[in-house]
Amino acid sequence: MKAKIKIQENSYRVDLMKFYDISISVGDEASPVAYGAPALEIKPFKDEGFTGSLEAGSPVNFYNIRINPHGNGTHTETARHISREAPSISELNLSPHHIARLITVTPRITEDADSVVDLSSYDWDSLDLEDVNAIIIRTKPNNINKRRANYTGTNPAYYDHELLSWLNKRVDHLLIDLPSVDKEQDGGALKGHKAFWQTEKKPDYHKTITEMVFVDSVVNDGLYLLELQVLSLNTDASPSRPLLFPLKKA
Repeated sequence: MKAKIKIQENSYRVDLMKFYDISISVGDEASPVAYGAPALEIKPFKDEGFTGSLEAGSPVNFYNIRINPHGNGTHTETARHISREAPSISELNLSPHHIARLITVTPRITEDADSVVDLSSYDWDSLDLEDVNAIIIRTKPNNINKRRANYTGTNPAYYDHELLSWLNKRVDHLLIDLPSVDKEQDGGALKGHKAFWQTEKKPDYHKTITEMVFVDSVVNDGLYLLELQVLSLNTDASPSRPLLFPLKKA
């Protein structure tokens, strides 16, 4: 199934049957964990005389799922994550389709041995964001461990707030392959989240941050149609499934 997309004066071709799923599948012991969240739990519902599992002899599977979106894999969050005035995922009524650019960056190692994505990590001024309202940032090193890492207590890489202010002026949706834009332990400062949503100035409540994606190295940097699938939850974040469809100028 092929389509043609026109944005202002530019036209693009896309094959809607060919895409890359950059979400991380969760549901077993190898699923990623961050911030000390309990691991995802999927267990059959039990009542007197009934266990909702085919393996246990039930005619159906009938499972309970316990998940912390921020700590159990790929998730999309709104500014409700840090602001009580911001909309929830369901209230945001997020459009599923966006024009996105994928880039790959190398974090800078600081004097304190932190790994930080900042204005020196990429030639940002050369970045072509024409027609683009979402950016996916893949960090090096990029390996399969991102699919199953336990980030708790490891001080993973994070984003500098000045870069996030720069991105705020150019895109609405940010997707990263790290557990958070902010440092794991920052005393509650949350400078990165605040900078992207501008919550201390004029808040941009329509913007989203998606964390803990995994973009395989076989996926080339470039322009994509992003389909960002989320659950309609009345809370600040939802497990999500971002799909990338390669775009070509028509």
